[in-house]
Amino acid sequence: MQDETFISGLSAEQLLLTTLVVKLAAMAALATMLVRYRRFRHILIFERRDWPDRLVFALSFGIPLTAGVVARLLLKYEAADLTLEGAFLAGLIAGPYAGATVGLMVGIPPLGNGEWIALPFAVGCGFAGGGLRELCPKEAIWHFSPFVFTSLPRRVWQMVRSFQVDWQVLLLLAPIALEVLRQSLGFRWSVNHRLFYYWKPYLPSSSPWMMGVVLLATVLAVATPIKIWNNARIEHRLQEQEKLLLAAKIEALANQINPHFLFNTLTSISSLIRTQPETARMLITKLSGLLRRLMSSTDHFVTLREELASIDEYLDIEVVRFGPQLKVIKEISADTLDVIVPSMILQPLVENSIKHGLARKIGEGRITIRSILRERHTIIQVEDDGLGMTEEGLEHALGGGIGLSNVNERLRTIYGVNYQLKLKSVPGQGTCVSLEIPELSIPERVTA
Repeated sequence: MQDETFISGLSAEQLLLTTLVVKLAAMAALATMLVRYRRFRHILIFERRDWPDRLVFALSFGIPLTAGVVARLLLKYEAADLTLEGAFLAGLIAGPYAGATVGLMVGIPPLGNGEWIALPFAVGCGFAGGGLRELCPKEAIWHFSPFVFTSLPRRVWQMVRSFQVDWQVLLLLAPIALEVLRQSLGFRWSVNHRLFYYWKPYLPSSSPWMMGVVLLATVLAVATPIKIWNNARIEHRLQEQEKLLLAAKIEALANQINPHFLFNTLTSISSLIRTQPETARMLITKLSGLLRRLMSSTDHFVTLREELASIDEYLDIEVVRFGPQLKVIKEISADTLDVIVPSMILQPLVENSIKHGLARKIGEGRITIRSILRERHTIIQVEDDGLGMTEEGLEHALGGGIGLSNVNERLRTIYGVNYQLKLKSVPGQGTCVSLEIPELSIPERVTA
């Protein structure tokens, strides 16, 4: 055989290098495309997989790989053949049967070309990956990196000295051993073309260093999808941690509100025990019912309809305290009733209106609760005709008090810094507190 075989203007070495680079690009593109699908990403994230999940994984991964093998056979496009890497990787990620299924899929088309060794070899690669998966810790698979070879001598020495298995070394050596086996079988049956392999068709025996390049490409073709898919797993975990942190922060803020409300109500009850014992008893009954409902619910988000029902229970207590002097008016738009809002978001606003706006007012007091839908935002207002506040009082209400500052912080935490309470007040005329809830910003309820 000649030292240089020119095909399409490229030498044998150049053509092989180009083929291997394109093969790596094809595997990376396939891995990136598959991880974009929710079902496939779900299979990657959760290690416990039932048979439907394994079948979906095998078909999702195996069909493109089979198409690549067919492209090699029909178009002579050898970079599309990922038989070894695909079957081994399927077994490594989803188990031996998924690996064998992918191996079966990619091993059948070559039979029509007389490559009789392809099928048992591909199935064997799937079982090899699956067997390795059954032996080694699952996280070791996701931490696999081809750069292990830079510290391979040290790792091997530590294995021998400590009698402990270094799974990264085994994960590195497994695809290398399979590639060496494929090259050996291909070289043995090269005359009859019983098995496809990369080195022999292009390179003369005087260039054995290219065999190392082929082995490196095989390892990279296995490690690259693992790296891409592990990044998706890490991103999912970070998102879950952010959700947990958000839920914990919301719960902490909500827990600040409940004792504040409870303290104020108990203070009201204590003032009525001697003068109006029956009224105090009624307040205790209503308070126990309200607390029972609050404690039995773990939802951080409810519909506006449910939040208004909670406000009604609270106002029942306040109406008993203030009698007919307290008037409550509701101007609720029907298209806002099913909007999702943070739970216990209105009670502090109503409580603030009663405590600071109406409690010291002489004569009748009125609270108006409004909601309207405007430009994909639900605007909720709680307005009173009480004593009102000065500019200094407004600043103190948002910065120094518990109720309003807590609600303001919850809005900023959940929806961002652009969403916060807006206060308008005129001394002697009343105060209006308004907030905006963006539409569809919370697609589902978050529970503790």
